[in-house]
Amino acid sequence: MKRILLLALPFALMTACSNPPAVSDEAATAPAANAAAAANIEGALLGTNHWTLETATDASGKRIDGLFVRADKPVTLDISNGRIAVGNTCNHLGGSYTLEGGTLEVGSMISTQMACAEPGVMALDRLVSERLQGKLEVRALDATGLTLVAANGDVLGFRGEPTAETRYGGEGETVFMEVDAQTRPCPHPLMKDATCLQVREVKYDDQGLEQGKRGEWENFYGDIEGYSHQPGVRNVLRLKRYEVKNPPADASSHAYVLDMVVGSEQVKQ
Repeated sequence: MKRILLLALPFALMTACSNPPAVSDEAATAPAANAAAAANIEGALLGTNHWTLETATDASGKRIDGLFVRADKPVTLDISNGRIAVGNTCNHLGGSYTLEGGTLEVGSMISTQMACAEPGVMALDRLVSERLQGKLEVRALDATGLTLVAANGDVLGFRGEPTAETRYGGEGETVFMEVDAQTRPCPHPLMKDATCLQVREVKYDDQGLEQGKRGEWENFYGDIEGYSHQPGVRNVLRLKRYEVKNPPADASSHAYVLDMVVGSEQVKQ
């Protein structure tokens, strides 16, 4: 048995006028109130959606091919609570941001330090960081799409999908789960010859030290959103667990969404 451990390192994501005409207090404060309301709406839209990169062109309109080296795993953004997180790059990228009017200003990107063997993926970190730092113009924003214009004129178009928090109506609970290398046959009232993932919960303290012994493997009915099982590989997953309101009679009252793969182990047959 050969053990390969991938550590998820914590990192910080990181007017002037002269002689104006007299106006009433109500008229004077209305523009500021409207601007604040608009900013709040934009911030809410950014935070309630998960953004997937669909288009990227330079100032001349040419496609930026280097941003699409992972055709099956396009670059993603999560933007909320003053932090921006980039997914499907080689390393986990993140930083802080502020939103003022139509400008999204992103601070310096901080990154984990993994090496990736896939062609072009190592360069993807740099290409993304170069375009998502500094002042970005929010050219378009609604519930289904986000268009950002970088300082160099590159235009990035993202498709919006509701986050798990939006869909399930809450923050969810963070849990850790080990998934065994092989699925096993499991009884299912509606499916003949069903197979299930084999899972068991893993518990850690605030310092990241494992607590207690892992229990027996159990059948996991359903899916883990965002997780693709690879036979022969045992994983420890960090998950978000959400309560499902009014689930069907044959379905679980919880939904699980992959947050991060924190450890992997190749298991010989």
